[in-house]
Amino acid sequence: DLDFINNMTHELKTPVSTIKLATEMLMDRNVPREGMERYMQIILDENHRLGDQIERVLQIAKIEKSEAKLKVEELNVHEVLTEVMEHALLNIEQNNGELAFDFKSGQPVIEADKVHLTNIFYNLLDNAVKYTPKLPKIKVWTEEAENGILISVEDNGIGMSKDVQKNIFDKFYRVPTGNLHNVKGFGLGLSYVKLITEAHGGNIQVQS
Repeated sequence: DLDFINNMTHELKTPVSTIKLATEMLMDRNVPREGMERYMQIILDENHRLGDQIERVLQIAKIEKSEAKLKVEELNVHEVLTEVMEHALLNIEQNNGELAFDFKSGQPVIEADKVHLTNIFYNLLDNAVKYTPKLPKIKVWTEEAENGILISVEDNGIGMSKDVQKNIFDKFYRVPTGNLHNVKGFGLGLSYVKLITEAHGGNIQVQS
């Protein structure tokens, strides 16, 4: 639909124009050579982001058509979470925040697709930091559920209204953040998380 096209075009154009700008700076003979590395890093980062966005759109399209084949194996949720948290910690520390965890589940081994499960955890932690403008205190914990494992991610961020909570898992929905302009991204993160969670036979909910 038109919303899909508009959102996608906008989000793909942004990194493309940033790459163009950084490339022009590299080609500008008046730019001091010692500043070059910064522009090369920007090009690399934006290129990576562009690839991620395209890949995510393809994954969602496949999952919605039920063509995505999950590569399921036995995985220890605690091990996957630990790996993701190590990466997320850098971002949290840059914002002078803290990351706490409490693994209470005695049955952390599940059948899941490692790439997708890792993506889910990245998305949830990334969102927690994104919507916590000051001193993020993020907590991750697990506990045993009736038919599996319950994984929770909690932040001390801006919170959300009932309306936002209703729409949070819709494709391309972005939380209206008022004057908070540092939130970049597709609005695809949580719809992807929901699709993948349900593809694994699980479910997801939000509380504020």
